[in-house]
Amino acid sequence: MAKLRLGVDIGGTNLRVGVVQDKKVIYEQRFPANFSSICKQHAPAIALQEILRVSLSALQQAIKLHPGIESIGMGFPGFIDPQSGHVTQSPNLPGLRNVDIAGELSRLLGLPVKMENDALVAALGEFMLLDTIPRSMVYIGLGTGVGGGLIHAARPYPGDHGIAMEVGHMITEPGGRKCGCGNHGCLEQYAAAPGVIASYALAAGKTLSARDIADRAAQGDTAALDAYALAGQHLGRAIAHVAKVLDPQLILIGGGLSQAWPYFSPALHAQLDLDSIPVFKGKIDIQVSSSSDQAGIIGAAHLVHG
Repeated sequence: MAKLRLGVDIGGTNLRVGVVQDKKVIYEQRFPANFSSICKQHAPAIALQEILRVSLSALQQAIKLHPGIESIGMGFPGFIDPQSGHVTQSPNLPGLRNVDIAGELSRLLGLPVKMENDALVAALGEFMLLDTIPRSMVYIGLGTGVGGGLIHAARPYPGDHGIAMEVGHMITEPGGRKCGCGNHGCLEQYAAAPGVIASYALAAGKTLSARDIADRAAQGDTAALDAYALAGQHLGRAIAHVAKVLDPQLILIGGGLSQAWPYFSPALHAQLDLDSIPVFKGKIDIQVSSSSDQAGIIGAAHLVHG
């Protein structure tokens, strides 16, 4: 029988825990965990203790229900040092620097714990769930931010400093909107949910959720369609540059915002055509994820090998 692994997908506002057997999630639970708010409202040391407390409680609950769990993998929204496993920084969780969350949880639980960037973990899960395995794959996740992951030779590639494929912080609009990373004009300021919300607010003069904006787009609302078109334009520009550097066989789009694919896809492909090297035009395979939002849990669960 395949071993039981625990996969954890940590976002800015929630924490999802899943028990995984091979590639199947046999138990899943979502916990409220507004780590973004915690980090903004508290000193780093206090925020870290709260993150550990919430995470530990969620993990202990899963382990109690499934005592055969042998390892824990975690996807975390930040830069993870490949050598130490420490979170070196998290643009969306301010104040966290050089903290060993995985090591501390491992000590408390008595199990091996490994942590990687959440988008890289999702990329691994998406890769494992594909019917046809590509030679190389780039994953771009659209949600509260924009994350990316590269799978090469069937393994996730974090880079030497843990910041490979941070596509959300590619500058697609020089001098544009201020980003949490400190720069201006980053992709995620336009193609993530808060970016779409900001674009709609600028055009319509009111603030709606990304889901409501998608509903407005379906009804033909011009401001909503323009907000998603702007997201698509920036995403197409970023994908063109990623393709020039990596030349992957497949680019997979996932994350919650990918459900609005029909509204930003036309602008994405138009901008991609404009910015691509002529020989690449029509050759970049872009697909939308069909993993039912479990890729992050499955990828995380398989971070610990053996």
